[in-house]
Amino acid sequence: MASLKEVRNRIVSVGSTQQITKAMKMVAAAKLRRAQDNILRMRPYAQRLNNILTNLSNVEGEAGQNVYSQKRDVQRVLIIAVTSDRGLCGAFNSNVMKAVNILIAERYSAQAAAGNVEIMAIGKKGHEFFNKRSFPMAGDYTTVFGNLSFDRVRVAAEQAMDGFRTGLYDQVDLVYNEFKNVATQFVRTEQFLPIQESELDANATQVESDYIFEPSKQEILEQLIPKSLKIQVYKAVLESNASEHGARMTAMDKATENAGELLKQLKLTYNRTRQAAITTEILEIVGGAEALAASR
Repeated sequence: MASLKEVRNRIVSVGSTQQITKAMKMVAAAKLRRAQDNILRMRPYAQRLNNILTNLSNVEGEAGQNVYSQKRDVQRVLIIAVTSDRGLCGAFNSNVMKAVNILIAERYSAQAAAGNVEIMAIGKKGHEFFNKRSFPMAGDYTTVFGNLSFDRVRVAAEQAMDGFRTGLYDQVDLVYNEFKNVATQFVRTEQFLPIQESELDANATQVESDYIFEPSKQEILEQLIPKSLKIQVYKAVLESNASEHGARMTAMDKATENAGELLKQLKLTYNRTRQAAITTEILEIVGGAEALAASR
């Protein structure tokens, strides 16, 4: 049985940990509100931009002629994995890493064996994980979440788009956590490039109207498609950011509850140990007194 001093030290240690987890939960809750507002504002914009692109492409289907829609034999692959910079958020990061590994095993095992699967990790945790496993890394985006903005994410999106346009990559996939609520996040695996026709037709109805294009429709598409792709990456990063804070808030709340339960058990153990020590001392005193009385 542990001594009173050891139990007392553990109680102090667990109490300090509980205070830290409470503080981290409050910080995560404050950050979550801002992150949730950002993604809720972004979703309608991204959906509206996709609808505009769909209506334009439905006129004569010219979106399929765009360089970002060209389908090629898949030899080289880029996977954009969105994780976080910090841990203590439950299975948030490990779920993304697991999804990437499953994606590679199921679809790109031959490309991976040839060393033709590159990882673009947005977030420090993902970069460290895949870099340690000797995956070819595309760029270093470990500081994106330090000051999250569209301009910082746009650089990563443009690198992936340039790689596809120049033939460096034949396919680009996106893996991230989609935010649903504080306690629920879903891992999404999406084909980023080439653009799928189903994406252009999703959630939109074809508009039977005559359009007057100024400038030409092809020029409009050449501007809208790259912007839509960049918005898609930025939306994924915002989804992941909100999911991270939700996952951390849930994890810290659970850790605080567990610390409280452990404190109850430790205090009970402490009281029992103290009572046993007091009983032992009383028995020793009584035994000593009886021995003295007998010696007289």
